[in-house]
Amino acid sequence: MATDSAQQKTGAAAESLAAEYLTARGLRIIERNFRVRGGEIDLIANDKGTLVFVEVRLRSRNDFGGAGASITFTKQQRIILAARHYLQIHGERDCRFDCILLNGLNIDTIEWITGAFSS
Repeated sequence: MATDSAQQKTGAAAESLAAEYLTARGLRIIERNFRVRGGEIDLIANDKGTLVFVEVRLRSRNDFGGAGASITFTKQQRIILAARHYLQIHGERDCRFDCILLNGLNIDTIEWITGAFSS
């Protein structure tokens, strides 16, 4: 079992890989790890004027489903809560919720789900 520090490093590596992937596809990363009480957003990006809240999920094993299976309704609600706070601070605008799913730290295995869920 990995330690918290090892998990944090792996999580940070997954987020960096996701940011690199999205940047290569024309998105501009605005912020990383936006946190409020009760929620966090891994990446916030701009996609041609649309604000994109991105959840990055890494799974090294599929025992309990892949990376996508770990984005529960409760997790979605926490991301939406953080997004609402972000929009209150920075102004309302068009936005969407995307997911970057990784099964291992390999950019070739990334699955990008645009509009994965809604508020």
